[in-house]
Amino acid sequence: MSDAGTGRTGRARWAMRGRDPEEEHRASTPLELLFDLTFVVAVSQAALRLHHALAEGHTGPGIAAYAAVFFAIWWAWMNFTWFASAYDTDDVPYRLLTLVQMTGVLVLAAGVRAVFEDGDFTVVVAGYVVMRLALISQWLRAALAHREGRAGALRYACGVAVVQLGWIARLWAPGGTWAWTTFLVLVAAELAVPAWAEHGGRRTPWHPGHIAERYGLFTIIVLGEVILASFTAIQAASTGHGLSTPVLQITGGGLLLVLALWWLYFIDTGAELSTLRTALLWGYGHYVVFAALAAIGAGLEAALATIEHHAHLTPRGAGLAVALPVALVLLVLGVLHRVAGTGTGSHALLLSGGALVVLALGYAAPALGPGGAVLGAGLTVGAVLAVQLSVLRRSPAGRAGLRRD
Repeated sequence: MSDAGTGRTGRARWAMRGRDPEEEHRASTPLELLFDLTFVVAVSQAALRLHHALAEGHTGPGIAAYAAVFFAIWWAWMNFTWFASAYDTDDVPYRLLTLVQMTGVLVLAAGVRAVFEDGDFTVVVAGYVVMRLALISQWLRAALAHREGRAGALRYACGVAVVQLGWIARLWAPGGTWAWTTFLVLVAAELAVPAWAEHGGRRTPWHPGHIAERYGLFTIIVLGEVILASFTAIQAASTGHGLSTPVLQITGGGLLLVLALWWLYFIDTGAELSTLRTALLWGYGHYVVFAALAAIGAGLEAALATIEHHAHLTPRGAGLAVALPVALVLLVLGVLHRVAGTGTGSHALLLSGGALVVLALGYAAPALGPGGAVLGAGLTVGAVLAVQLSVLRRSPAGRAGLRRD
């Protein structure tokens, strides 16, 4: 085990030789939790701007801008998380470089508004590049100290550096279709770096249990956006026209969604991430989970603005603003539970059925009202959870998973 795994922290510098991937009781560090807090700002800014875009009737451009910004947020967080799982020395250089990455997050968050309003990615790219340069420094440090993992670390450093040059060059790309084409090409390049870096050499010594915990903690952070939206509904109603039935329906439906989606995510925490293919599928799939969870909060606020006549959304648009991200979370969770070996064989089918019902409720919002559609979505996801818990309790594998929780 490396020095970093012995619990002796605070020294000026440790050799970055890699953590033990089988280390017992590996938990998130205070620095990792502080790092996550900076991402709360970026996620809240993205969700806030999505809410404004939906309320103003700019649905298509708003969703596109949100997807682009959230990719930068998620990918920077994910790369730090996996690196930290493998090479967290918690010494002075490591902490200072992590602070640089945190600064980059805040710069990125400051540029979110310009992306939504003007399509200007300059500040977002600047913050993103700051984070990535700090990560490149970390990978180079790992390459110098960890002889066994040097080839992979150098591949990571080179791959990340080349793609960052692409993001900078894209700032001068023509607008329109070409701009989004270059964006998708660079996204594909980013996603390809880990697969290339890990191929043909010794696997980076990330800790599967630690990774699962880190993703779970970030899921809770993103769910906070839904809680904030529910609070906003109560606050706006209490200072405006009072707690009307539609407002109470949106509030109750939002809180039900938080509880049920949280429970469905953590229904079995024994994720099996033993192979690179499984780890990549599981890790990449969380882009949709994180982005959709934060979008639920934006959808709830847009639905509230619609019933208060402060938005340019139709009742159906308001209902689907909540239903679509909820359905995406359910569908992707079904896939992730199957990939990670959690849940039961019926889990994906059950979640898919729940997603279809939620979409139907969103589409029926003109008849139900946005409040009725949101409450119906919350009750539907709650019912899916109840059925899944019943199925798990009846199966030996499911009972073992519930005992692990």
